[in-house]
Amino acid sequence: MRDEVILQKIRSGDPAGLEALMERYLPYVSTVVWNILRNAMPPEDGEEVVSDVFLAAWRQPGALRPGLVQGWLAAVARNKAKNRLRQMGRDLPLEENALDIPGPDDPPGDFERAEERRLVRQAVDTLPHPDREIFLRHYYYTQTVQEIADFMGLNESTVKTKLRRGRMKLKQILTREGYLHEA
Repeated sequence: MRDEVILQKIRSGDPAGLEALMERYLPYVSTVVWNILRNAMPPEDGEEVVSDVFLAAWRQPGALRPGLVQGWLAAVARNKAKNRLRQMGRDLPLEENALDIPGPDDPPGDFERAEERRLVRQAVDTLPHPDREIFLRHYYYTQTVQEIADFMGLNESTVKTKLRRGRMKLKQILTREGYLHEA
């Protein structure tokens, strides 16, 4: 079933739409969630996070757009997994949080954080195509260096180099804009 049909069913309140969405995207959402959670909690708790992602889709059908469903689900999955880690008292390194996209559970009105995310997104957009894809795959979709290398047909050392250069460029831009200070 195509995303358009699935979304139409979800918007009309047909549970078959949610079932089709889960059938299509459950492996993907599970991968995103577990790449963040790793072994931080029992499998049942991780499965609950995955279920919460699909529940958010069911409760917010207007947020889902054809062609953008996978990205929306990934953003919600990342936010829910990170929120669960925070609830457990675990936190992620600052560089991991830099590409967060506000999720449905995030408190509104954090202007400074929103401005920082906007600036980081702009900086990421200035990276040339393959570098940008590598950077997003690693920091946004939480893929490992090896997974990226295998998928893109690159050496792992090439992926690591491009990630390092991307971080340096982001640091340069964020320092210039006053969000980071030289040590």
